[in-house]
Amino acid sequence: MSTHRRSLILGASSLPLVAYHAKAQTALNLTIASSHPVANFWVAMMKNSFQPEVDKHLRDNGNTHRINWREAYGGTLYRFQDTMEAVRDNITDIGYVGTLWEGSTMPLQNVTYFTPFATGDHGVVANAFERLNETQPAIRQNWSSLNMVPLSSYITDTYHIWSNFPVRTLDDLRNRKISAPGTSANWLQGTGATPVDGALTTYYTDIQTGVSEGALSFFVGILPTRVHEVARFITKCDVGAMYVGGIAANRQRFERWPENIRRAMTAGGKAATAAHIADVSARISTAEAEMLRQGAQISTLAPAERERWIRGLPNLARTWADSSGPASRDVLAAYFAAVREGGGRPARDLDRELAA
Repeated sequence: MSTHRRSLILGASSLPLVAYHAKAQTALNLTIASSHPVANFWVAMMKNSFQPEVDKHLRDNGNTHRINWREAYGGTLYRFQDTMEAVRDNITDIGYVGTLWEGSTMPLQNVTYFTPFATGDHGVVANAFERLNETQPAIRQNWSSLNMVPLSSYITDTYHIWSNFPVRTLDDLRNRKISAPGTSANWLQGTGATPVDGALTTYYTDIQTGVSEGALSFFVGILPTRVHEVARFITKCDVGAMYVGGIAANRQRFERWPENIRRAMTAGGKAATAAHIADVSARISTAEAEMLRQGAQISTLAPAERERWIRGLPNLARTWADSSGPASRDVLAAYFAAVREGGGRPARDLDRELAA
């Protein structure tokens, strides 16, 4: 038998084996979606970390299943106001859920917005919520009752002030208009500043046109919006990093998936949280350097002035706890415990004030 013919026979005999393995691998069609484009740093983690990690986990653990990802990023299925409903109602199998927009339906997950100055370490906040989502019964029940399974934890870096005037002391904020939407408006109590509603997408125009004179925000969010061009004075005051939600799966769908798919989703979510922490750390340094290069002036609020700000605030956690149900105090205590155990040093022990 010639070498050429023998190679053809051997090649043909291998085909059924290849076909058998391909057939044995079950494909699962899943939709993954978001209200924001992949350019958004939260959504980037879905595309560039979560999906590859899920696929890798499946390959490394039996390779019996694979996922056909049907991507619907950039708001093609729903808007940012509907991220929770989209996952809850199975408009998407998996999506980014912005708990920061769900103050009434997910109040316990918004504890960070009522505990400013707890910690500026975004990694500590993300890891604290990884823990709370797993261990706090009320939070677990809230996710479940909304037909969702949380898979990862997303955060902002710590908040500072961008303004078109220098801020050397707290008195420089008096009678100034500062963009601080939603619950962040509460952080300005006692400063004499007037909070102005808005969003990252409106700050530039608002400051440019005089609607406001600055904004409370964070480096990673500000750089793409170019707000530093119209508010070149950056005052670092470390108001705190905030939990904003994360990747979640529709619970009914999740529970019907094979066990190895569920394990892969959980592993992919944890990997996405870790990658997100590292990504935000890198983006902060890049954003700060770029703003300096473009002419921004960066200073740090004096410790005594920052302390004056902190002590002048009412206990916002009390307001939140009084309106967020009986489990809120347990969640508050657990959050501060996780922050402290993670190495964070709250500038004000709001949890202990509330318990006293």
